[in-house]
Amino acid sequence: MGTRPPTYDAEPTALPAADPDDLDDLVADTVLDGARYGACTLRAVSVRGDSARYRGEPRRDSLLTARFGTGEHALLLVAMATGARATPGAHRAAAEACHWIGRAVGRSHARLVEDIRDGRRGDLKSGLHRLTDRSLGKLRASAHEQGVDPEEYAAGLRCLLLSADPGCRTRVFFGVGPGGLFRLREGEWQDIEPQVAEIKGDPVVGFGSPPSETPEGDRLTMDLGIPTPPSPYEPAPEPPREPFRFRTSVARPGDTLLMCSGGLAEPLRGEPELGEYLAERWSRPEPPGLAAFLADSQVRVKGYADDRTAAAVWEA
Repeated sequence: MGTRPPTYDAEPTALPAADPDDLDDLVADTVLDGARYGACTLRAVSVRGDSARYRGEPRRDSLLTARFGTGEHALLLVAMATGARATPGAHRAAAEACHWIGRAVGRSHARLVEDIRDGRRGDLKSGLHRLTDRSLGKLRASAHEQGVDPEEYAAGLRCLLLSADPGCRTRVFFGVGPGGLFRLREGEWQDIEPQVAEIKGDPVVGFGSPPSETPEGDRLTMDLGIPTPPSPYEPAPEPPREPFRFRTSVARPGDTLLMCSGGLAEPLRGEPELGEYLAERWSRPEPPGLAAFLADSQVRVKGYADDRTAAAVWEA
């Protein structure tokens, strides 16, 4: 789609270089997964971008789908991460980010299921904020252990939580970094990505903005944008981090919820024809099969050649 054909070939060209002593470091060109629980059908995919396919670079997007628990008490997690652009360990950082958040959510899944069922939005937001902060903190610690720059060994992280209980239609999104969250309702796309202006609440160390007032209600002094030199007795502050993003939504029958990395979010926002095509394909009575979902997710648009990772949830 677009005014001209895409620059690169439609199929993979070059494989990434392999180290015979570290074959576990290889990343498949495409990962595809799916499931059906309760009222929802899940499809998830991560595909190497046209540019990386041409240059023989590994996919720097990572995808994790996991179920914790059993029966109606099960919790489904979809986590996707994107490593920093033009860094050699981007794919490892993304995979590690998914690994850490998966462990954190899995260990807390029983409490998370209860909070989702009971609609405890405040508890969910603060708890998931802490889990995200700790997970990305472990990623920074891993960078220090490897002797690499933590700003390069970094990843954006986006997650979706789904209850396997057929009676629970609350869907929970949280994460840090760019990407997209969309809802397809009655054939029309709604961009429901939490905006920075909407993100409120107490910050967790390393993420979020400082509060505008004290707990007693006193307004803090306005920031006039004048830089303050670091104290000679304290280390210079770290660069500002991306804000924590969080949204809960109650699904309606017939809805399709789409969470994706920037590789798909950007063409969806920038090329209306792509949104129209996917709306027609994904508004049909039955969710697409795995192969059809993969094909839909790979529709190419001139000027957009990054990795694409997407998870879509169809509501029965």
